[in-house]
Amino acid sequence: MKKMILALVCACIGYISYSQENTTNPKDTITKTIKLNEVLIQGNPKKDPVLTIVKTETEKNIVQPKNVADLFNYLTGFSLIKRGNYAIDPSFRASQYEQLNIQFDGGTKAMHACPNRMDPITTHVIPEEIEKIEVIKGPYSVRYGANYGGVVNLVTQKTNFQEKGWHGSINSGYETNGNSFVSMGKIQYVSGTYDITANGGYRDFGNYEDGTGLEIPSAFRSADYGIKVGFNPKDNQRLQIHWRQSFGRDVLHAGLPMDTDEDNSSILSVDYRLAPQSNSIDEFNAKVYYSYVDHIMSNKRRPNFMMTEAVSSIEATTSGGKLEMTLTPTKNWTLFTGVDALLIARDGNRDRLVKRNMMGMPLPQPVNFVDKIWQDSYVNDFGVFAENKYALNSTTIITAGLRYDLVTSDIKDPEDDFAAIYDLTKRNEHNISGTISIKKYISEETILEVAYGRGVRSANMIERFINHFTVGQDAFEYVGNPNLKAEVNHQFEIGIKGKTWLFNNDSFLNYSFSGFYANLDNTILAVVDPSLSRKFMPMAQPQEVKRFTNIKNAYKTGIEASIGFDVLQDLAFSANVAYVYSKNKDLSESLPLTPPLTSSFELLFEKEKFWARANYNVTSRQDHISTSFREQKTLGYQTLDLRFGMQPVKKVTIGVAALNIFDKEYNNHLNFSFRNLDGFGNEPINDPGRNFSAFIQYSF
Repeated sequence: MKKMILALVCACIGYISYSQENTTNPKDTITKTIKLNEVLIQGNPKKDPVLTIVKTETEKNIVQPKNVADLFNYLTGFSLIKRGNYAIDPSFRASQYEQLNIQFDGGTKAMHACPNRMDPITTHVIPEEIEKIEVIKGPYSVRYGANYGGVVNLVTQKTNFQEKGWHGSINSGYETNGNSFVSMGKIQYVSGTYDITANGGYRDFGNYEDGTGLEIPSAFRSADYGIKVGFNPKDNQRLQIHWRQSFGRDVLHAGLPMDTDEDNSSILSVDYRLAPQSNSIDEFNAKVYYSYVDHIMSNKRRPNFMMTEAVSSIEATTSGGKLEMTLTPTKNWTLFTGVDALLIARDGNRDRLVKRNMMGMPLPQPVNFVDKIWQDSYVNDFGVFAENKYALNSTTIITAGLRYDLVTSDIKDPEDDFAAIYDLTKRNEHNISGTISIKKYISEETILEVAYGRGVRSANMIERFINHFTVGQDAFEYVGNPNLKAEVNHQFEIGIKGKTWLFNNDSFLNYSFSGFYANLDNTILAVVDPSLSRKFMPMAQPQEVKRFTNIKNAYKTGIEASIGFDVLQDLAFSANVAYVYSKNKDLSESLPLTPPLTSSFELLFEKEKFWARANYNVTSRQDHISTSFREQKTLGYQTLDLRFGMQPVKKVTIGVAALNIFDKEYNNHLNFSFRNLDGFGNEPINDPGRNFSAFIQYSF
């Protein structure tokens, strides 16, 4: 497959280069340095997807991010699934994990190796490297891979071609709660035809304390570096190679049965863009990438280590690519068409040395067992897509897209008991997804968007092939199902956004609102299967086993709204609210991991060399829960965060923050519960109490 992608890239480049050399329109010569299409939202109404949100990251937003997941704070509609201080996943509108298409720089991916998601994609990218977060709020585009609940694109910092020569930055920070330290440096050289960027960072976080002073096991250390080389052979071409590595060490996961000893990831991506001088071909984009994750986890810091020593060594590879051409058959018609691929493979075992019997008595001779975790499995997705944008007039744009995915999966080294349950053969699935939407400019300041999308997601590797491992928020053993049907999301949404000038046009009011309804077919959930028995520690509770299965009837509905205006010339206020309601009609309960109603209020005072920000967050009680998922009702809470920053001298920025000022004891509804830890019960993990932090940055 990799050879086929590379061959196709070369063939397309050759064809377009030929077309460029034989163009009849030399007057269209491009004179500006071309930029890669690493973003989804370009500020071009004829190309941008509908129903999107963008969050730009600067030091004014986040003072001390632990990892990329922290950047989703204050992003309306998002919640965080927390297993500790490191393994954090974003959730949007009660969609999570592979239900969200999370990528960076327009398509690069790195999938986790651990079945408990100790190492999600948010741990493999330096948070200071992220310039902005782009979100397509549902299955309203077919261009960026299979899209079930939305696309999240993490955009890394771009090269500033206007600043020739050497430049860079150094920054360092400290947190009181956990005695945590962060440092990072970046250096860049830009010339007329090429540019080189190198960065590196180190993080050392200790165990934090919650609002009651209870210490939460959450320490970790991580080191990251990246090198990006860009080459512009001509004004209308850009070739870029990006290499990055991340190393996690001694990561404690309070909500998981084991801790991470080592997590090593390597990611290589190659991007190419050509803007031909042609009337019919606007641009050509190609991307190929490869990532490798080597993950080692153990229970050596856990109480049950005295009974059984367990060490798991796992590896995961993610590779893929994308070829896309942007065609302009007419002035008002833009056509995006192309192919993409996502290839995921995992393998690894758990070695158990049983030292005591079930009564706690030492064995005469410890017994060693080897458990196959991923059973040498793979899931490959090959897609082809076409998306049309047509401007009916100067104020109305219609988008229609169609996508086909061939999903191939297989298990090459099955455990005997897993093979006894299923007839294991290579499986092919054929998924059809599509979208249609209208964007209407009611005025220069107001946009109305209406969209329908059919998003399809085939089962992930955990749902297909996991074999009697505890991979959920509860203590059940889970068994995969290779025969699962693909989830289908029929989502409808209407949104309006704009601004209105106030006070004789001295200031303006920003506003946005969107409401959606998603009818869900074949939702994949794990439910108790009486025909299965617990495999490991058979006398432990719960003794029932969960098997992944399809739920036929479910739905979600919700809203997001925001408003903001200038109180004074340098003082702005904004308010945001998000709510989602879900229903599993088959079991007459909520879908799991549905967040409660959340609201946030912000005051921002900003001068050229000084800024201050106050965030007041209100999270409501969550009573609508999934009892089959063993969810617990959670109380509401309120927190207040303050941030200040200034530039005392040129090129130097200083920032301080006081987070959770009231030292509130609280936990988010999506937090995992404590697992296999002395002194803790089954309550969800509390979030940090009061925390002071500071950072300093020097740019040159």
